[in-house]
This record gives sequence, C-alpha cells and structure tokens, in this order.
Amino acid sequence: MLLAGVAAGLARHLGRSTATVRWWFVLLAPLGGAGVLLYLWLWALVPVAEPADAEEAKGLRRATPVALLLLVALPITALLGSVVADLGAIGALAGAALVCCAVIAWSLGVDRLDPSWPAAYTNGTRLLAAGILLLCAVLAALGVTNPQGVMTVLLASLLALVALGTLFAPRLVKLWSELGSERVARVKEEQRAEMAAHLHDSVLQTLAVIQNRAGASSEVARLARAQERELREWLFAGPAPVGADLAARLREVAETVELEHPVVVDVVAIGEAELPEDAGQALVAATREAVVNAARHAGGDISVYVEIAVAQTEVFVRDRGAGFDLAAVPDGRLGVRESIIGRMQRAGGAATVRSGETGTEIVLRWPETRRA
Repeated sequence: MLLAGVAAGLARHLGRSTATVRWWFVLLAPLGGAGVLLYLWLWALVPVAEPADAEEAKGLRRATPVALLLLVALPITALLGSVVADLGAIGALAGAALVCCAVIAWSLGVDRLDPSWPAAYTNGTRLLAAGILLLCAVLAALGVTNPQGVMTVLLASLLALVALGTLFAPRLVKLWSELGSERVARVKEEQRAEMAAHLHDSVLQTLAVIQNRAGASSEVARLARAQERELREWLFAGPAPVGADLAARLREVAETVELEHPVVVDVVAIGEAELPEDAGQALVAATREAVVNAARHAGGDISVYVEIAVAQTEVFVRDRGAGFDLAAVPDGRLGVRESIIGRMQRAGGAATVRSGETGTEIVLRWPETRRA
C-alpha cells in the first residue's frame, strides 16, 4: 500500500527493491522510533518527484477518499479511546487528535500528489482536520481541574504545535527549496553571461575576421561561419518560445545550404505562435527549395526573414541576383512552380514570387496559424 511514496522513492534512488526498504523502516521502528522518525524526516525534507508521464500519474490515482473516511471514523476512534481504553475524556481527545494527524499527513503526503483529487478537496480536508485538532487542544486545556492537569495542558500545546507544523512545514520546505533553486539558476546565468562576454571578445571576433579575410565563397569562410553560428546559438539562446521549432528548422536549412554552396544565409525569426505540423513541414520544404535556388542562381548573401503571428505566418527569402521571369521558365522546370508555389497551395497556404534586376523575393504565407 502506498502511504507517502518515501520507501518507493528511496528504493529507486538506492537501486534496491521497495519491499527491502520498507522492511528496513519496520526493523528500525522499535529502536527508539528511529524508523518512524527517518520516514517522517524524508517525507518532510526530500523534494517531491512529479510523475514521469500521464500513465504513471494515472496509475497513482485512488478512487477511495481515505482522508475523508478517516474523518468519518473519528467519533468511533474517540469512543474507543474513552470507553474501551477506559481513559475518559482525555482518551477521547487523544484518539480524535491522532486521527486528525493521520488525516492531515495522508492529505499532504498522498492526496495532494494525486491528480484525480481537486485542490478544493485536499485543502478542505486538511483545514477541517486541523480545526478539529485545535478544538481537541482547547478542550483538553479547559478540562484542567487539578494539579495533575499540567500534563494535559502540555499535551494540548503539543497538539496545537503539531497541527500548525503539519499544515505549514511542507510549504516552508517547498519555499526554501524554490529559493535554493532560484539562487543556483541565477549563479549559473551569471557564469554563462561572463563566459559569453569573454568568448565574444575573443573567439567570435576571430571567426569574424577569418570570414572577412577569406571571402564568402571560400571553404574556410563557410566553416568559420558555421562554427560562429553554432557558438552563438549555444551562448545566447534563451528559453525557446512556442514558435521556436519552425525557426530552428529553418536555421538548420541555412546551415546545410551554406555547407553545400558558397553563400551566406542569414535567418531572422520573430513572433510566437503554434503551427500545425503539416503547415510547418510545407513552410520548411518550400523555404529550403527557395534558398537552394537562390544559392544556385544568385549566390552571395541570402536573407530569410520569418514573422510568426496569430493572423498568419510569413517567410521572406531574398537574394541580390539578376532576377528571372517566372513566365519564361520552361514547363519542365518545376522547382518554383511545384516545389514552392504548388507545395504551399496544397498545404492550404500561398506563395508569391517577385523578381527584378535587383534580386528576387519569395514570400510564403500560412494564413491559419492558431494562437498558442
């Protein structure tokens, strides 16, 4: 039976079976409660691991509201403590307090991690149990009528502290862990920025000089540019936005074309949106064909500008070649007509070609972009 997942998590970390770890907890329990204390310490301080996927989370779901059933059984427990154990009112209060502690522990350690239970249920159960626990403490304190009742007051105070600690300790531990994670992330970001500044002043500047001295058409310049792009992406790439997949795939196209042809391809992408898979494939394939055509027939510098918006996504491919007349292209040459225009039309988009003496611009449009 799963309680808080401590034994299972510890077994996975140590590479042992869950049953073995549970037996160690049981064997350590008689030694002054060492097993119980160790279990509670691990439950309170070790970070909670989220389920790896939806199937694992589904496997942890329980249909029985154990915490709520414990609260329902609370009067029976109080009666057993008062009558069967012959402890009177103190026995009843002690039994009720133990049940409340069990309810809060189960709600925090089990139900809170179960996606099948809403937050309102788990929070409400904990608050109800904590309220009953505090009520037991107050009743125990008010029931002091003799000198021996000092122990009762101490017990009531202890119950109140347990209630408050059970409610707020996990939140404080989680807050402390988050602060530690933020501190580590900030230190790593500062180190990364310092390294980026150093490499920018040394390695990247050297690669830029190599490209300028060697010329865009040389093999040395192409290799230097590929290394510069890879290093810049590693140094300055931040968290990937929603539309980053399309931009990343187009940059891969640019790198491939640069290695195969003596050209320089600059890719600039702005905006965030979500594209359907078929639209993304059509845009990437059509852009690749447009860039390859520009590299073969125009050469020099080629610019690819990507604008990802909610209304539509557009890709502009520009070169500075001599231009061409699309109507004069023989029917057997299907590079522009089918691989670019036809492909976009079949995918539900559009493509236009504007060519003149100062160069050619191919515009690819996808008008059905969904908001992310």
